[in-house]
Amino acid sequence: MDNFVEQLVVRNETQSEKTRKTALLIIGSLMTVLIALTAFLQLGNPIIAFLGFILAAAAGYFTYFKFRSSYVEYEYAFTNGTLDVDKIVAKSKRYELLSTEVRTFTAFGKYDDSMEEDEDMTVIIVTDNIASHEYYADFLSEEYGKTRLVFAPNERMLGTMKKFLPPKLRSFETTAADV
Repeated sequence: MDNFVEQLVVRNETQSEKTRKTALLIIGSLMTVLIALTAFLQLGNPIIAFLGFILAAAAGYFTYFKFRSSYVEYEYAFTNGTLDVDKIVAKSKRYELLSTEVRTFTAFGKYDDSMEEDEDMTVIIVTDNIASHEYYADFLSEEYGKTRLVFAPNERMLGTMKKFLPPKLRSFETTAADV
């Protein structure tokens, strides 16, 4: 019988990300309107006016694209000991971040911001930005080398993963708040 668990985690924006997103929207909208207004004032010269309207449309599209791209989700898929993590941007583009065997984890447990990382360690953070239920997993990756994955699995994911962890790492504790 296959062991399969899938989980979708929506990244919550930090206050600085919200501020940046708002600034992008305001500045992008103003630039689009100013370029369009400048093009409108150049109607006596149709080529410059046409180029201005094209530039205004490009500025508007760029603003929309960047604003929409700030919406990020992570998908964890666990199948028979293999954990796959994908990043989904704007609910339309999927990027595979990593795939690893849980049996190869060298450390696993609740994550704490005070934990130290080695200088040569690659840290991959794929959480919802709520620190109270974040876990970490250390492992050696062919692609990244020494790697620390910081993620937010729910109870079902943790329970299924626990079966495949090395015996010395199975003693971590979960609570109902970790869901």
